[in-house]
Amino acid sequence: MEQSKASDPGLTVYHWKLFIFLSVACLFEGYDFMALTQILPELREEMGVSRTGAGVLVGVVNAGTVVAYLLVRGADRWGRRRVLTWTIAGYTIFTFLTAFAPNVYVFALLQFIARVFLIGEWAVSMVIAAEEFPAKFRGVVIGVLQAFTSLGAIACAGVVPVLLRTEHTWRTVYFVGIIPLIILAFARRGLKETRRFEASREERRAEGKRSFFHIWGTPHRKRMLRLSLIWFLAYICTQNGITFWKEFVIAERAWDAADVGKAITLAALVSMPMVFGAGVLLDVIGRRAGGAVIFVLGAVGVYGCYTLEGFWPLTLCLILGIFGASAVPPVLNAFTTELFPTTLRGDAFAWSNNLLGRLGYVLSPFVVGAAAERVGWGPAVSATAAFQLAALVLIFLWLPETKGRELEETARTT
Repeated sequence: MEQSKASDPGLTVYHWKLFIFLSVACLFEGYDFMALTQILPELREEMGVSRTGAGVLVGVVNAGTVVAYLLVRGADRWGRRRVLTWTIAGYTIFTFLTAFAPNVYVFALLQFIARVFLIGEWAVSMVIAAEEFPAKFRGVVIGVLQAFTSLGAIACAGVVPVLLRTEHTWRTVYFVGIIPLIILAFARRGLKETRRFEASREERRAEGKRSFFHIWGTPHRKRMLRLSLIWFLAYICTQNGITFWKEFVIAERAWDAADVGKAITLAALVSMPMVFGAGVLLDVIGRRAGGAVIFVLGAVGVYGCYTLEGFWPLTLCLILGIFGASAVPPVLNAFTTELFPTTLRGDAFAWSNNLLGRLGYVLSPFVVGAAAERVGWGPAVSATAAFQLAALVLIFLWLPETKGRELEETARTT
């Protein structure tokens, strides 16, 4: 049974240890995302990949986020702790192997598999956070965990220009990326299974083995499908807005690598306090009102990133773009983890985010890359801002407010 507010113990020593562990785990979603963005021009030049090919490459790698469905769904069967352990180990191994990729095909395959484990790790981390932390802190914790993703992006943005000048160029980025992961693999020994998962063990045992489409036969089907469409639309903007920005300013604004590195590092640093504040915003003014602020600022940033000129206008919009790409997920993570019961939480997250919602994440780079060949990066990417605004409209039409409410209450469909 879900805990009530009356029994809310506040934050314990274990909560703080868990928070640190999950924060470090979430760093790598940002590091990996920014790594591909930063090395893409160099990788294209070394391996002879066209603009359309770049879109295909990004799309293929991102397809791993859909396959991560299998791991996230498995968290409802095998346990949160066990799946998180598997994902950390898998991501470490395939990130290391990426550094030895001899051609673009092997690179795509290895990064595809690495993304399976990485997104599985990220999604299960959010489920653990929702189940283990008290309701009054849940929005802040989920928001700060996502902010650590941005911190990983900042670290990557800061070190990649230096690493690209080393003997092994872009490959060094993946060598360096596994060092903290090895430490994390040892630290996971103190991780416990969530209390809510343990409490639901008898209920799950009574249900027996579930079919692939189990959630489709439950009252939560409509809610899952609505969240899937919202994730799908939001990903079209957040995925492409930052991924192709370096390509855009180099090709269409004649920037050099030094200016790009300066702008990305500056934008990531300035946006960081905003991203860390996103979770607080969600707990203070609510998921829907906070989401409105975040979605609108992010959409404005992406549009400006690909339409304005000059270092400072573009950098200011990049700040908002990075903020949006980093702060939109906490809004949807909160809704997705709070609107389903414990026995369906992993399955619902897997369906709405990984399997259906991520189709926007995976397919849109193909479309944007092909469009860029004809009209340029600017028009192709700036148009994606409209999809984020559409997602915001659906949040207000379809999703209830969950601020400060216990999971037992928010999971009800009536």
